[in-house]
Amino acid sequence: MSIQRILVADDEESIRWVLSKALKKQGFKVDLAEDGKQALSMLRSTHYDLAVLDIKMPGLQGLELLQKLQEESPQTLVVIMTAESTMENAVAAMKLGAYDYLTKPFDLDALDAIILKAQKAAEVSDQIGQLKEELQDQYRFGRTIIGNSHPMQEVYKTLGRIAPSDVTVLITGESGTGKELIARAIHFNSPRLGKPFLAINCAAIPRDLLESELFGHEKGAFTGATDRKPGKFEQANGGTLFLDEIGDMPLELQAKLLRVLQEKEITRTGGSQTMQIDVRIVAATNQNLVEQVEGKQFREDLYYRLNVLPIDLPPLRERKEDIPSLVEFFLQRAQQDLGVSTIECSTEALSQLKRHNWPGNIRELENVIKRAALLSPNHVLMPSDFPGLLSGQSKEGQDESLEALVARKLENSLAQMDLQELDNLYEMVLHQVERPLINIILQKTRGNQVRTAEILGINRNTLRKKITTLEIDVKRGD
Repeated sequence: MSIQRILVADDEESIRWVLSKALKKQGFKVDLAEDGKQALSMLRSTHYDLAVLDIKMPGLQGLELLQKLQEESPQTLVVIMTAESTMENAVAAMKLGAYDYLTKPFDLDALDAIILKAQKAAEVSDQIGQLKEELQDQYRFGRTIIGNSHPMQEVYKTLGRIAPSDVTVLITGESGTGKELIARAIHFNSPRLGKPFLAINCAAIPRDLLESELFGHEKGAFTGATDRKPGKFEQANGGTLFLDEIGDMPLELQAKLLRVLQEKEITRTGGSQTMQIDVRIVAATNQNLVEQVEGKQFREDLYYRLNVLPIDLPPLRERKEDIPSLVEFFLQRAQQDLGVSTIECSTEALSQLKRHNWPGNIRELENVIKRAALLSPNHVLMPSDFPGLLSGQSKEGQDESLEALVARKLENSLAQMDLQELDNLYEMVLHQVERPLINIILQKTRGNQVRTAEILGINRNTLRKKITTLEIDVKRGD
């Protein structure tokens, strides 16, 4: 929207004449109104990019007219003119949504400066609007979220119903099914488009740091907190916060999250002042939260708060009819992002891809297609271009050693941390590994600590200390 048409409303004919002549000389289309009622009628019948209104007019005062404009034509920028050089009028006009104001008598240079500023603001607004449209188009259902199978049609229906609302959403599904993509689609098809979208992986950040990452911290809140730091909730204010792997959130933080959902306010770590926030929560997990609730690993009240509108994403093995469309999409992306030449997939190769079970889901398929597109010497992919699938196996997540898996997870976690603020990383990482290891062995031995200590290769007293330090809940079997 560039400024092209301007309405000037003033009961003084001389003001109307001067402004009309000056504005027309700059190439604007100018209409004139001699009172508030006439101006309102013209504004209702014609679109104006800018309205210059006198604050004192017969019939309808300028501030009253401004108020109606904000309700009926909020895209019209308004400049208020007043002969009274009082701050009350200026403040009242700005509170009602005026773009700027002029105090009579004024010279035309002052008006020119305001119009130039308004023109630039209109151009920025145009650019923002265009970016919003591009983002909305990018995350339109069926564009980057690919598939026409019956399970995906059900997902689209649910997305269409929930995206325009503001309720909390819980996305469930196996790893690699595209939960973050769905979360982004919800945000970019909602009224919060244009506001921040932030994602945080609750499983990738050590429990000691997760609270600070979410809620921020005050200076001196803990060792290494040399400055005040806003958390993800503050940074996402007005927008959407995506909490991935919510099932891995520690119980004490679950209680704080529940308070955020109930009270719409947060308190920084080490602080006492509460802050009101307006954030839509979209959570995701690949775990069974119902089982976690039954096992006292996840708060029941939080589960019901999150599970207002659930979306369950189907694994790729249950929507194999979507594989041809997904392959075509990933091949096009490989051409754009990796610079590979035009390439397509043979019927035989597609059949091979459909026979695979895809434990890594869409993420695995994308990696397999990307690898084949890069390495194949041909323009048509054949079954031989997918050697990992010929034996019915996939390298994705199956042939990876435990050490390689831990290294990859650790690298992902460290990438989300500020290493300058850490001073006990070694201990934190050890706790992250020790706790689940001891838990698993205790479950397998039905809580038998003697046998658990033998399997782990540590003495019983050491095991007891670790159970206490790591706050592990020991449940004995029959």
